[in-house]
Amino acid sequence: MTHPIRTDRLTLRAFQAQDLAPYAAHYTGPRAAGTGAAMPPHVVVERFCAMIGHWTLRGFGRYAICLDPAAPGIGHVGPMQLGDDAPEMTWTLWSADHEGQGFATEAARAVLDHLFTSGWSDILAHVEAANTASHAVARRLGGQPTDAPPAPWMPTGIQYRFTPEAP
Repeated sequence: MTHPIRTDRLTLRAFQAQDLAPYAAHYTGPRAAGTGAAMPPHVVVERFCAMIGHWTLRGFGRYAICLDPAAPGIGHVGPMQLGDDAPEMTWTLWSADHEGQGFATEAARAVLDHLFTSGWSDILAHVEAANTASHAVARRLGGQPTDAPPAPWMPTGIQYRFTPEAP
């Protein structure tokens, strides 16, 4: 996978120190309910560092979603792999100010397209049952709900499958 990926409105780039503050604001606040629950600040910093290290360990990972590549990110998007589980596609906007403008869908589409042209053929995503915005993104990306049981770390989640044939 490469850095950066560009769309008409976004730059998807490697994380930078300036991205930690908006990332932490999201994951220590009430918006984190859409991806589980708010976390203590030290756990948030560990997770942020883990996202950066994921690239070294796996050769792929998540990108910062940026309106301006020199400014802090507004969210993150891309695949992650927990343990021996299959890689999972993720997307999160860190502030409600950026919702409803198609940023998550645009960023996720760009990454999915990149993954599929790089030889990936099947990508999963887990979406918390109550996260209606992320379910809408998954459907707009052509994700198909599966019959798989929820992931142990998201007991009320629904799994979606993405393939290159999806719109």
